[in-house]
Amino acid sequence: MDRLKIAVLDAGTLGDDLSLSPLSEFGEVAIYRETPPELVAERIADADIAVLNKVKLGGNNLAGAKNLKLICITATGFDNVDTAYCREAGIGVCNVVGYSTDSVAQITLSLVLSLFSHLREYDEYVRSGRYSAGTEHNRLIPVYHELAGKTWGVVGYGNIGRKVAAVANALGCRVVCTRNNPVGNEPDEVLPLDELLRQSDVVTLHVPLNDGTRNLLSRERLSLMKSDAIVVNAARGGVWDEQAVADALLAGKLGGIGSDVYAREPMAKEHPIAALATSDRAIFTPHMAWGAYEARVRCLDDICQSIRSFLSGGMRSRIV
Repeated sequence: MDRLKIAVLDAGTLGDDLSLSPLSEFGEVAIYRETPPELVAERIADADIAVLNKVKLGGNNLAGAKNLKLICITATGFDNVDTAYCREAGIGVCNVVGYSTDSVAQITLSLVLSLFSHLREYDEYVRSGRYSAGTEHNRLIPVYHELAGKTWGVVGYGNIGRKVAAVANALGCRVVCTRNNPVGNEPDEVLPLDELLRQSDVVTLHVPLNDGTRNLLSRERLSLMKSDAIVVNAARGGVWDEQAVADALLAGKLGGIGSDVYAREPMAKEHPIAALATSDRAIFTPHMAWGAYEARVRCLDDICQSIRSFLSGGMRSRIV
């Protein structure tokens, strides 16, 4: 096998605890913790393979990468790469599917449970010293309810959506979902999205970001939901209207929101969600739901398998 030049453009997104040494099997590896837009073209100029997570690649920076043969995206989503340009230029593109299902489902569940059980408020009550200063053995304010018997709406019934649905079923919820394809093999009850929103006490979003899902949870659709409903987004920030979500929570038209993703990452200080920073009914995490250590190990292993496939003429995990 010829020794290749591999450029890892944003290794920091995979975590500093993960060794990228498996990539050295294929050749010389240049590892950059992050790559600002103005340095992308320079860093891939001589590369045969580019490995990246969030760095944007298109004609403006790919044109000079004459040796580039393969782009490996360490994620499932690939909206940061101009696949049409790559197809025309003969550059292969592959992604990773299914590696983070358990991780994202776990964080989705954690956000739902925390919001539904008011764990943030109870934790603060104890941490603040008010519990120690009082005379009551227990505190039951704010009132919380059991999830058992409630309706949990799963929007997007792919690998992650099905995993979340299985957990919701195990908790005793009635699970309803949207259909992913015209045939559908969903074991749970299928509803149109608007009806799912009307009926659900909990809604979790598990759809990719594309032209059909952008602002899928719009201001109009938010108005269909129960005023005490909880909605959690661990998919993509662009699949809900962030301003409308913030407005609905502040107006008391939602019971709580949890978000791991944002239309702009990291979010700007003036981001709509920033207005909820002091709200007990909102929980935010920094796009970490996908990143359990085990998931990141699987992700890197999957990338290595795809490179081996590419070098032997295969099409494993290829988008282009």
